[in-house]
Amino acid sequence: MKILTTTIAALGFVVAAAHSAVAADTMRCSHQLPPKHHIAQVIDKWAAEVKSQAGGDLDVQVFGANSLVQAKQNIVSVAKGNIECAFSVNFQWGRTLPIMNVTLAPFAFGDLNLWRKWPNSDAAAFLGEKLLSKGVRNVAWMFTTNTSVFTSKGRSLIKPADFKGVKVRGLVPAFNASLAALGASPASMSGSKVYQALATGVIDAGITDVAAAVSRKYYEVQDHFTVVPLISVYFHAYVNPGWYDKLSAKAKAALKTAGDKAAIWAIDASVKASADAPAQLKAKGGKVHIATDAEIKALEAVMRPAFDAKFTGGDADSQKLIELLKKL
Repeated sequence: MKILTTTIAALGFVVAAAHSAVAADTMRCSHQLPPKHHIAQVIDKWAAEVKSQAGGDLDVQVFGANSLVQAKQNIVSVAKGNIECAFSVNFQWGRTLPIMNVTLAPFAFGDLNLWRKWPNSDAAAFLGEKLLSKGVRNVAWMFTTNTSVFTSKGRSLIKPADFKGVKVRGLVPAFNASLAALGASPASMSGSKVYQALATGVIDAGITDVAAAVSRKYYEVQDHFTVVPLISVYFHAYVNPGWYDKLSAKAKAALKTAGDKAAIWAIDASVKASADAPAQLKAKGGKVHIATDAEIKALEAVMRPAFDAKFTGGDADSQKLIELLKKL
């Protein structure tokens, strides 16, 4: 009897151990950023925080630099449940959810106070609802930049006239309209494609976060950099709703806590990266020009009306989002 009791107890221990071993829900997170990008580092910190807060309920696995899923496939892969989690930059929503690109309005969203208030704002909640309707649940907002750079070779792009006939990296239709208004020819592509496109002459000029120009080594294929407060960009983390609904309360709370913390970490990291990047580009031999107020106004006068006309277009959701943003 004693042997039987001992055996049952041992079996119970084994079963309990096995249950513990599989109790953690696997959370595979895909993103496109290279390891040295400041937001890639924030994502790693976020993942560690989620895992810590979840206390064994979540096994968070981060796959950067398109190593799990290509950037263009992240959204559909999460929506279909092929993977649990991904990060996308807002303009990757393109025509699927164009209101995600409101922060690409030229020279309109440079105020960091807006980003500090953003995660728990009505505007963020509104976008969260729209994301859910597209098959993903948002779990973190990560401000990336409010400082952009036009990259070029042989000469700087400073005045509207400088852009005439230039093949430049584009983003989404509304922003591309603002580039076309300058006389440029925009070609939309993800950040991971730009270096090769510049190197091979597919495009003449780039537009990116000033820190990304360093981390993606644009200085190897471009030699002129014009720093402008052009657009605000954010990455956001999202998960499959069906997978999320089955999580423990502790795991859900961990995602919320880590998401709120990461929003602040991203702002701090982005401010530092943007401040350091111009000097880093100069150190690599780049000719860096910081746009003056007069130069900014000249660009805005051409770009902003073209963006606004294309972005709103009488769309009710766009108008509502703009009204909610005004509250911030």
